[in-house]
Amino acid sequence: MSKVHVKTGDEVIVIQGKDRGKKGKVLQVSPSEGKVIVEGVNIVSKHVKPRKMGEPGGIIKAESALYADKVQLICPKCGQATRVGHVIEDGKKFRVCKKASCGAKF
Repeated sequence: MSKVHVKTGDEVIVIQGKDRGKKGKVLQVSPSEGKVIVEGVNIVSKHVKPRKMGEPGGIIKAESALYADKVQLICPKCGQATRVGHVIEDGKKFRVCKKASCGAKF
């Protein structure tokens, strides 16, 4: 099992690929594949077949997964893209902003 540096609900920015520079919220994380789904990023067209009577089919736009190493966490305090460090205080593990001027725990 591999680890991913972001969690569901984190605010991230894309640092590689066609959607570079876009910001969004992490909707889903798949640690086994090392992929994440980010809101409004990596949009693909899916052809959907109608499943029930009266339900329309057609082409819908949906977010697709992208590799987790292509996104970087945005610090909630300083608002910049940052790498994540870890610190243990009083038996609890916190993520820490690696920017020298910030150092916020979240």
